[in-house]
Amino acid sequence: MRVAGRQKAIAVFLALGICSVALAVALNVGWILLNLQQIALLVFGIIFFALVITGLVLNTIFLIREIRRNEQHDAFLNAVTHELKTPIASIHLYLETLKTRSVTEEKKQEFYDVMIADTNRLLNTVEQVLQASQARERKQLLNISEIEPAGLLRDCVDIVRRRYNLNKDTIAFEDLSGGAKILGDTAELQAVFTNLLDNAVKYSGDAVAKISVELKIADKKSLEIRINDEGIGIPPDQLKRIFRRFYRVPGFVAHKAKGTGLGLFIVQTIVKKHKGKIFAKSEGENLGSTFVVRLPKI
Repeated sequence: MRVAGRQKAIAVFLALGICSVALAVALNVGWILLNLQQIALLVFGIIFFALVITGLVLNTIFLIREIRRNEQHDAFLNAVTHELKTPIASIHLYLETLKTRSVTEEKKQEFYDVMIADTNRLLNTVEQVLQASQARERKQLLNISEIEPAGLLRDCVDIVRRRYNLNKDTIAFEDLSGGAKILGDTAELQAVFTNLLDNAVKYSGDAVAKISVELKIADKKSLEIRINDEGIGIPPDQLKRIFRRFYRVPGFVAHKAKGTGLGLFIVQTIVKKHKGKIFAKSEGENLGSTFVVRLPKI
């Protein structure tokens, strides 16, 4: 009887112990599950909140970019309108004068020269717009040939001299290339260097333009062309932005010279298609600027 009683007591305490352990395990598991659910909800909430914030940030960035792009487009349209309207108005005025008044032969020649210059300005604006469109669409170069950059640069210097009626001393050219050649499209590279020289003249400020062009061997694989002016310069924080499409430096540069904001974009696109590099240097306002073009030589 005593053995049976002890066995019953042992069974009761064993069952009580097992139940206590089971209850403790159940409570712990339940507590863990409950906390895991809360943690899961917390993690899900954090992820959802992060996604919402990321979406808002991306949307804000997109809106800011679109606003800036629209502003650049508006500035471009205004610039192109000015670049087209001004020479057209000038040509119209001179033609009316020639038609309605009697002028001397000397004055006629002077008027013809002005109208030719205005016509060239119109053609240059139209060509820039077309080149900007082609630069974005056309990936392959056309009319690839061996080019002697020294001769090409001399031609570009002569073009800009005639365009602005400059003295020979205005643009100094130094050839240190030793007759090295490059592969490329002559017309496109001519557009590059005439654009850079044109900018050097336009942004020389009120002073007489003084420009230097240097052609030299940069290393075993490339040639370097440096076009330096002593003009109004470029703020250091704008040196990389100036190659963007439609971009014009705000402030002191933008209001002193008119343009479409396409020239340097076209220049960079053509240089990249020739597997070259271009960058600008300037110490700041009224300290001049230097544009460096590097092209692979053959």
